[in-house]
Amino acid sequence: MLRLYIANKNYSSWSMRPWVLLKQAGISFEEVMVRFGADPFTAQSSFKQAVLAVSPGGRVPVLVDDGFAVWDTLAIAEYLAEKFPEKLLWPQDAKARARARSVCAEMHSGFGALRSACPMNIEADLSQTGAIVWRDQAAVRSDVQRIVAMWTELLEQHQGPMLFGGFSIADAYFAPVCMRLKSYALPVPAHISAYINRVCALPAVKAWMDEALAEKDFVVFDEPYRVAR
Repeated sequence: MLRLYIANKNYSSWSMRPWVLLKQAGISFEEVMVRFGADPFTAQSSFKQAVLAVSPGGRVPVLVDDGFAVWDTLAIAEYLAEKFPEKLLWPQDAKARARARSVCAEMHSGFGALRSACPMNIEADLSQTGAIVWRDQAAVRSDVQRIVAMWTELLEQHQGPMLFGGFSIADAYFAPVCMRLKSYALPVPAHISAYINRVCALPAVKAWMDEALAEKDFVVFDEPYRVAR
């Protein structure tokens, strides 16, 4: 069976992508939770040591298939698309598939201002923080403007409800962005809010959110705006 190594559901946006993809596609896998703990990225931390045991990168997520490790969310997505072609994880049309890969790659390497200023935190109400970030950080406003333009174009072109019509890797990839926009209450148009609500209603996303809300960990390095839950 496939095993997916992830970190805390409340915080780990990278972990969320392949987990949601696997769950929503109905692909069986075993979840292996490696909690962040204190100073998780120091060489001797229990988190780092546990992940290094299965991946030389020492970061989550990691997909292990019969002893073979695949790390990095894009690599995991491509591996799953090739292993389970019947699941149609990428759009079938060649141009739509190329566009889906393009927007996932853009998310993978971009939107640094949004990710830095608004780390994923599903449990917290950070609307007041979001208002300050929105007021003071032009780069965050620029990132959100690009996301809104991208999603608008895709939803109009493919006639929703998801970015490419039906659920695809792209929706799993942007699920953590939906979490950020929601937690920080960043202003977006009504049709974008409607898409966020549809993503949150997906069974896999709802399951991830419910399990994130049930976590009791408070990870200090991922909590720049709070001192306690």
